[in-house]
Amino acid sequence: MKILVTGAAGFIGSHVSEALLKEGHDVIGVDNLDPYYDIKAKEDNLKLLKRHRNFIFYKEDIRDAEALRKIFSKEKPDKVAHLAAKAGVRPSMAEPETYRQVNVSGTENLLKLACEFRARNFVFGSSSSVYGLHDVPFREDAELEPISPYADTKKQAEELCRQYHEKCNMPVTILRFFTVYGPRGRPDMAVYKFTALINEGKQVEVYGDGETSRDYTYVDDIVSGVVAALEKNYPFEIFNLGNSATAKLRELISTIEKALGKKAKIKQMPMQPGDVPITYADISKSRKMLGYNPKTRIEEGVRKFVEWYKRH
Repeated sequence: MKILVTGAAGFIGSHVSEALLKEGHDVIGVDNLDPYYDIKAKEDNLKLLKRHRNFIFYKEDIRDAEALRKIFSKEKPDKVAHLAAKAGVRPSMAEPETYRQVNVSGTENLLKLACEFRARNFVFGSSSSVYGLHDVPFREDAELEPISPYADTKKQAEELCRQYHEKCNMPVTILRFFTVYGPRGRPDMAVYKFTALINEGKQVEVYGDGETSRDYTYVDDIVSGVVAALEKNYPFEIFNLGNSATAKLRELISTIEKALGKKAKIKQMPMQPGDVPITYADISKSRKMLGYNPKTRIEEGVRKFVEWYKRH
């Protein structure tokens, strides 16, 4: 089966692509190699993927509708896993229009083409940030309350997914990811950033009192959910993909300290705009309908990440 994966050179996209390739699928990778973080990391991810004969890569931007049309016309993918995005809550405050262009307009470009070329499934990678300040645990039927431009773009993209499903009768699944971490992760994410700073003996800036909690989810568990969503072909569904267990920021730092065998130098900072106090996924629907079963506890996941970090 031919599966088009956007953001294929990135963190989650490269892991999903690798899993699909190992299952024997043909993967059409699309990524613009955005310099949001070191491009070399993305190039290294691509080297891993290019070892597979059933992988083909296009360096294109999802905002370029004509470039995407050429790819769809030539490759005619059976399914789409749309994982490309302009990421980061805090940076979105500074450039909301860029985030809108990539995350909303780029998503609509893909939905239009998936509809036109009769894709059999469209899986969209959304974010737990769409829930905002809602009561926990977050359920898929909760009213969305985004409090950052990034979160708002994800909410808008979800609505486009719903509209194109209704317009084209195209199967669409929305997956809301909860604080994904693991090997090949983004350097700006907490687990990677704190590991690097503690390892180098530099100050770790802790925003707030260290009591903020996140539902940290290991990348292998996320991949299992994405692959299951691609296989199921539900007409239209929304699923949380989280670990359904929270860890406080100070607990995360302690876990990294133990894995590294080093102590953190903490610098207290005020809370940042757009940050929420807690994320926590209700995954009962995902368990029932996707067979989703996250297996990696935070201690094991951080240990695996630190081992990868030391090798790289």
